[in-house]
Amino acid sequence: MNKQIVATNRKAFHEYHILDKFEAGIELLGSEVKSLREGNANLKEAYIVIRKGQARAVGIHISPYSHTGFEGHEPVRGRRLLLHKREIQKIKNSLDQKGLTAVPLQLYFNPKGWAKLEFGIAKGKKIYDKKEAIRERDIKRDADRELRNR
Repeated sequence: MNKQIVATNRKAFHEYHILDKFEAGIELLGSEVKSLREGNANLKEAYIVIRKGQARAVGIHISPYSHTGFEGHEPVRGRRLLLHKREIQKIKNSLDQKGLTAVPLQLYFNPKGWAKLEFGIAKGKKIYDKKEAIRERDIKRDADRELRNR
């Protein structure tokens, strides 16, 4: 069984250069896990912060579970990431550098059924970097199209 992807942050690859990737467990409530299994998550406005020695994912939107009663979970709340102290310290050192941030890239269930969050240490792209990436993607697409038509 492969990993079951729930949500990806495609905008992150357009907005940032990803320098390093990490995988972390994420602390969830029961209704949040059920909602994730339905595929109700959004990572667009999310980011990672480190406070008091703990890593937290802020801004991940997990919609309420469809079959829950009147008492569900709050859709947007800070969720603790499960990492080793060494990893947290390494991430904190990276985030202390000017211009670097941590952005979620993918939310998925691993083969054991645990919810995992893949995030990356990223540096923001300039406008000319974004245009260059679009230009390269168009050239690659045209070349692939030409090869297919031959």
